[in-house]
Amino acid sequence: MVSSTSSTPPRLASPAPPSLETLVSQLVASKRSLSSVEQVWRGHEIIETTRFHLETSVTTTARSSFLRSGIAAQLHTLKHVHRHSKLVEVEGAQEYGEVMRTLDEADQRLKDTMDGLRSTMVEIRLRPGSDKPKSLMDFVDEGSVDKVLTNIRESANAAQFAYQELLEANRSFSDDIRQIEEILRSLKGQPSEPPTPQTHEQPSDEAMPVSPIPDILQDMEGRSRDMAENLESLVRHFDLCLMAIKQTEGGGDAALQLTAGLPDGARLEEDVANAPEPIGDQERQEMLEVLATDADQVEEVVMEIRDHINAMEAQLAAVTAYVAQLDHEYAKVTSAFRLLEKVGNELHAFVAQGQLFVTRWDEEKAKINERMDELSSLEEFYVGYLGAYDHLLVEIGRRQFMEQQMEKVVQESMRKLDTLYEEDSARRESFRHDYGDFLPMDIWPGLTDAPLQFETRPMDGVERVPDISKSVIQRAIRRVQGSRRQSMT
Repeated sequence: MVSSTSSTPPRLASPAPPSLETLVSQLVASKRSLSSVEQVWRGHEIIETTRFHLETSVTTTARSSFLRSGIAAQLHTLKHVHRHSKLVEVEGAQEYGEVMRTLDEADQRLKDTMDGLRSTMVEIRLRPGSDKPKSLMDFVDEGSVDKVLTNIRESANAAQFAYQELLEANRSFSDDIRQIEEILRSLKGQPSEPPTPQTHEQPSDEAMPVSPIPDILQDMEGRSRDMAENLESLVRHFDLCLMAIKQTEGGGDAALQLTAGLPDGARLEEDVANAPEPIGDQERQEMLEVLATDADQVEEVVMEIRDHINAMEAQLAAVTAYVAQLDHEYAKVTSAFRLLEKVGNELHAFVAQGQLFVTRWDEEKAKINERMDELSSLEEFYVGYLGAYDHLLVEIGRRQFMEQQMEKVVQESMRKLDTLYEEDSARRESFRHDYGDFLPMDIWPGLTDAPLQFETRPMDGVERVPDISKSVIQRAIRRVQGSRRQSMT
């Protein structure tokens, strides 16, 4: 808007001056435009609010950055402690698994051996007078095995309980660390920034790139200056309209009526109450021409102010959202810090839990190894017992063979004795026939005695070897031989 009465080159013909009604309508329109002063004041409020948000955002960002750096440093230490505890957990699980596998193998070997004892029935001929079949397992006490296994299970359960406590502590510690890390990852990037200020050539509803608050504030201040300048031009235009009416016949009363109720803050240069200074026709004509030109621009200037305030409102909303996001992220950082404090307070107990597990596991592992030695001794005894029974059967077979050999010797001796007896009897009879009539009877009472006879029988109190079948003994021999071959490999 020009809004001035500067001289212009003379013209050949001047247009007809506007009527009072036209000037009044222009003054009414100009008066309405002065309501833009409220938008100008609103612009000042927005700038002050934005300055406040800038100060608070700087403080909030500094606090968040300080907490985040501190949390990151402490988190590094906590993760190191957690890795060590996790290593204890993994090593403990491996050792426990290895011990349990060794224990299961030893237990299975013992069970197999005991099953072999149960399935091996003692030959009934070894126990004359007993009518109830018995296995080799019936001659040993299983209570010792049950006692050892019970002790092992107790130690294994105690170790498993300690491991579960460590596992739960590690899981809880890991969850806390992961929760802190998730919070930090969610804050890894800078918060979403408000839109960049709109240039004067761009419409207010066009999407703009993001920008930090200082750039927003700088753009707001530029818009505020533009709005103030536009308001001043509207005030000058109103002054010019007022002057034109007052210079028109009958316009004084209209000027007084129309200037009533002006918006606060609209400072007029033209005094409504005083009579106007007279001006020449040429100057009045130039004033009317400027007024006509400016009247066409009033609405455009008002719209420009409105566009500025709308853009600033949108920028303020974006800044407010940006600051709210900063506050939200600061609250998240604070929650992460509180969680870090909780973890720090529990750190001593957590470390002690790992040490307790190592101590208890070492104790229970020593007990388990001791019981496993007892289990191995029992297995060795039962294996030896089972093998000894096979050797017993083999020994019985050997004794049977020796008895048979003895019986053969006895039978052969008896045949020879019988032969000698018959031979001796015959020769005695021949002697009596040849010389018996000549010898008195009392010369030797044993002259007519029969030959000496022998009797061969087992000694009293010595039992014969049980009559075990050859098939049983042969199977025992094969088992003994197989056991010897296994021991040699």
